[in-house]
Amino acid sequence: MIVTTGGAVEGRRIVDYLGIVRGIVVRAPTRRQRIRGSYQARYEGGNVVEYVVLCEAARKDAFERLVEHATGLGADAVIATRYQTTPFAQKDMTSEVLVYGTAVRLEPSVRV
Repeated sequence: MIVTTGGAVEGRRIVDYLGIVRGIVVRAPTRRQRIRGSYQARYEGGNVVEYVVLCEAARKDAFERLVEHATGLGADAVIATRYQTTPFAQKDMTSEVLVYGTAVRLEPSVRV
């Protein structure tokens, strides 16, 4: 599956627009991640590794759901892909990660 932030796929013609596809994940840190992340943010500063790991996992899962959605529609690619993150519940640090784009079918590539 080709996934791009651009509005086209280089060298391939779009023959059908299948619609908007998305992947969504809502995540909260574990108690351990919250404690270690808070400690690092407060006393050490810098890149808070516990939260980076959590965010990367959420983005990966959302991306995989996007690809599943597009595959289910018979898409060859997803164009104009964007990520959005929104705090869902401040108290327990829950966040929504949404990735969305337009599923398309491409003209078959010609092999020489």
